[in-house]
Amino acid sequence: QVQLVESGGGLVQSGGSLRLSCAASGRTFTGLTMGWFRQTPGKEREFVAAVTWGGGTSYSDSVRGRFTISKDNVKDTMYLQMNGLKPEDTGTYYCAADPPPFGYVSLAGSYDYWGQGTLVTVSP
Repeated sequence: QVQLVESGGGLVQSGGSLRLSCAASGRTFTGLTMGWFRQTPGKEREFVAAVTWGGGTSYSDSVRGRFTISKDNVKDTMYLQMNGLKPEDTGTYYCAADPPPFGYVSLAGSYDYWGQGTLVTVSP
């Protein structure tokens, strides 16, 4: 079992920055693929970024070049640095963990464990 807790959300103006954190407990990051997803009311959960145990990263086209995913394996904490925020980035951001066997990193169904979410609001 993995427990995930996100933090760092808030209200920011367009063009601003935020850094989200995801702390894991129950087991370490060892062997896990970790991901960030976001969701707005009435829409499906959308892939944002992922990082594999080996450090490989993936991003959605909408955030590539603006967001950076990283993790600290000692602290069992994952981060999402969000720069150049746009109003369309508004949503609840969730972190997720995918233990082996791994699925596609961009599919929400690949992940077994989820945090409770943290709200990001970007004003125009």
